[in-house]
Amino acid sequence: MAENNTILGRLDGLVARYEEVSTLITDPAVIADQKRYVKLTKEYKELDDLMQAKNEYKRLLVNISDAKDIIANESDVDLKNMAREELDISQKRVPQLEEEIKLMLIPEDPEDDRNAIVEIRGGAGGDEAAIFAGDLFRMYTKYCEMKGWKVEVSSFSEGTVGGYKEVVFTVKGTKVYGTLKYESGVHRVQRVPMTETQGRVHTSAASVAILPEAQPFEVDINEGEIKWDTFRSGGAGGQNVNKVESGVRLRYMWKNPNTNETEEILIECTETRDQPENKERALTRLRSRIYDQEHQKYVDDIAKRRKTMVSTGDRSAKIRTYNYPQGRITDHRINYTIYNLSSFMDGNIQDCIDHLIVAENAERMKESEL
Repeated sequence: MAENNTILGRLDGLVARYEEVSTLITDPAVIADQKRYVKLTKEYKELDDLMQAKNEYKRLLVNISDAKDIIANESDVDLKNMAREELDISQKRVPQLEEEIKLMLIPEDPEDDRNAIVEIRGGAGGDEAAIFAGDLFRMYTKYCEMKGWKVEVSSFSEGTVGGYKEVVFTVKGTKVYGTLKYESGVHRVQRVPMTETQGRVHTSAASVAILPEAQPFEVDINEGEIKWDTFRSGGAGGQNVNKVESGVRLRYMWKNPNTNETEEILIECTETRDQPENKERALTRLRSRIYDQEHQKYVDDIAKRRKTMVSTGDRSAKIRTYNYPQGRITDHRINYTIYNLSSFMDGNIQDCIDHLIVAENAERMKESEL
């Protein structure tokens, strides 16, 4: 019962804040401040869900108490049977709801609801690494298709024998960053390359970076200091590509708050034939790159507090191995191994992501002392 009291105590302690936020989101001054309003409406939704869970939890505890009272004191057989049924249903639901509430009480990563910018780059392994980067791109696009998410490629550089040296794309949908953030890191592949005549297994790698997409009002950029170049996009597209300078290149000098050093950010966008559209996509990537660097400090602080950091900010960490001869996938962060590589590469990666979410939630519960 102590645990019940702890959960109820935590929930009751949120009532005053829920009432305060309910009032604030109707205040014209708050509505006019876009950044604050977005933050408060998100908090209101989370608190509203908790209040509904609190009401259900209290109702269940009352049901259990009433049912026990009827079973102990009533003589009517039908009434007692109904009470036993109610008691059974309520007692089964209570532990489920407690787990749901514990997860809801853990502060969510405020970035989880965002869209994401995904950058895949072929690493060690030359041509084979580029082919593998292409395989990962296909895997993610198939997965996004299954989730009903929209994928927009902003730039790519093709490998000499296929795949991509680099491919950058935006994914739009519900809780995209919160789901895909677990994919950041180095992905390693072990297989016989197409170019290998002796049938030897080679190891190569590709890096994946998942960036939360930033809103224009969240990042201060002096657009007057951006240097723009335009050029003709390469690749398929017929005569239009040769005649129209639709590709854009953006250069921006920026002081990194983590290192205090001034860095040049270089971004190219070549995907569409519409130059203004390519400019907008390049700006979105610039904002997200800067926001991601500023967000990095937050990720590092969390990493220091947790033994297991599955959604790690360390993008040089080797997170997963794809072993083709054995048909095996191994995620090294949680010792997760399965033998359905071909299905996994067809976008069926949800089970692995679910295991990573469970592992991280267990760490977050420990951190919140729930």
